[in-house]
Amino acid sequence: MLPSMAARRRILVVEDEPAIRRGICDMLAYHGHAPVGVERGDDGLDQALSSAWDLLVLDVMLPGLDGFQICERVRAERPRQAILMLTAKGSEEAVLQGFRAGCDDYVPKPFSVAQLMARVDALLRRSAAVPDRSFQVDGVRIDPDRLEASFEAAETELSTRDVEVLAFLGLHAGKVVSREQLLREVWGYQRVDGVQTRCVDMHLVKLRRKLQAIGRGGGDLIETVRGAGYRVRAGAP
Repeated sequence: MLPSMAARRRILVVEDEPAIRRGICDMLAYHGHAPVGVERGDDGLDQALSSAWDLLVLDVMLPGLDGFQICERVRAERPRQAILMLTAKGSEEAVLQGFRAGCDDYVPKPFSVAQLMARVDALLRRSAAVPDRSFQVDGVRIDPDRLEASFEAAETELSTRDVEVLAFLGLHAGKVVSREQLLREVWGYQRVDGVQTRCVDMHLVKLRRKLQAIGRGGGDLIETVRGAGYRVRAGAP
C-alpha cells in the first residue's frame, strides 16, 4: 500500500544525469512521496536552503557545486536535515569524505530500486524518530534538539546519526552491540547477512573524535570490543 497524501515526504534530488534524475523522482513519486529534481549543484543548494525538505538526495559530481560542498553548507545551516549521498564514487576515501561532509547515508552506483528505496525509507523513518528530549549516557548529556553532547562545561556538536547511535548504545549500556545490530536498527538495513560495509566503523571513529572534545567524560565513552562490536559504559541514566 502506498503512503497516504498526509504521509507524503518532500524530497529534493540533485542529480545532473537526466535519466537517473527522472528515474529516482519517478520511483519516489510511485512510492507516494513528493520529489523535486534539480540538475545543478548551485541550484540544488539554493533549493535546499530556501524550503523545507524531509530528505536530500545528492549526487557528488555536479556542475556549479559538488555534493560534498552542498552537504557541508546544508549541515552547517540545518543540522537536523536528513541527507543521502548517491554517487558513482564508491571508494572508501569518497565514503569517508561524504561522512565528513555530514551525510547520513551513502549509496554507491549502480544500485537497485529496492535497495535505494529501503535506504530512503529507513532514513526517513529514523529522521522522524530522533528523540526530542535530552538524555544522558553515563553522565554525558545528549541534546537532540541542539544536536550537542556536553559534559560539565564542555560541549561538542553532533549529527542526527550521532544522536541515534548514542541513543541506541545507551539503551544497551554495559552490553556489547554488534555492527549487525547497528546496521539493522540505526542504519536501517533490512538484511545484514553478507553485507560488506565499513560505514559503522567509520562513523564511530568520527563520533569518538567529536566526543574527545568534551574531555574524559566523552573521550572514552564508546568502547570497541574486538570482533564483537561496541559498548558504552554502564552508568546512571
